[in-house]
Amino acid sequence: MNEDVVEFVVDAEHHGERLDRVLTALVEDTSRSAIQKHLERGAVLVDGAPPARGAKTKVETGQRIVYTPPPPEPLELEPEDIPLSILFEDEHYVAVDKPAGMVVHPALGHPRGTLVNAVLHHVGAIAGGDEARPGIVHRLDRGTTGVIVVAKHTRAHELLAAAFAERRIEKIYLAVARGIVSPASDTIDTLYGRHPTHRQKFSSRVARGKRAVTAYRVLEAFDAASLVEVRLHTGRTHQIRVHFADRGHPLVGDSTYGRQTSELGRPALHAHRLAFEHPITGAAVALEAPIPEDLSQLVRDLRGPDRT
Repeated sequence: MNEDVVEFVVDAEHHGERLDRVLTALVEDTSRSAIQKHLERGAVLVDGAPPARGAKTKVETGQRIVYTPPPPEPLELEPEDIPLSILFEDEHYVAVDKPAGMVVHPALGHPRGTLVNAVLHHVGAIAGGDEARPGIVHRLDRGTTGVIVVAKHTRAHELLAAAFAERRIEKIYLAVARGIVSPASDTIDTLYGRHPTHRQKFSSRVARGKRAVTAYRVLEAFDAASLVEVRLHTGRTHQIRVHFADRGHPLVGDSTYGRQTSELGRPALHAHRLAFEHPITGAAVALEAPIPEDLSQLVRDLRGPDRT
């Protein structure tokens, strides 16, 4: 099956909503206008047939929606003068503290305002990897903050990609999960793949898939949430969000896997530290992004006025 295909069954929560609104909510990094264009191009089937009223079609509980994105249109990568918080830079790499809401690379629906657009303006030229995602070795979800490294040239990209593939990168995240996470420290080691019915999601409850390993320890427990330090040994899409959600502890603010919202407005997840041996110079590189204010405020609120 095409890995880009999104397939799901409408649940009661979305009954009666417009088809374009439902798809926009469930398909990450795709705008409503892009979804509407795709609907016009026949990219969506409802119970095996084109939707009668297109984007305005009201969906019903139990209907099966299949969305097959059309091939991406060529993108012109344009440098944009977007402020960046630089954590490290040399002639080979630039490391950035990515803010919440910033998409990593351009795509249909998000052609501008991305990290790649900003780095192109800062560096002048970057190369390596996919032409539409030059320099990108790893990525963070739109709502995730923290450390991300961009390669400036092809050789730098190849060497860092190999380090990630061989698990020679230390990746530490901070997250706030719902409930009291127990045990207080553990390693979650599962198979991992597309959710069997909601194809836009991922799951650790699959019969076949790739291995996903997440180690964690609880740093602080609150009345109804836990501040957790997470060490990623693999880097599957949405891995931390899925592993905690499948254990009954979805991240605060994660409406995709937790069916809940919060004032944070995004999953409470921060890529705090990235450490590795520089692939070209051999020097030890340890990068840390400070905890963003919205996450710090969430922790303060959870502690309450009697705790500091």
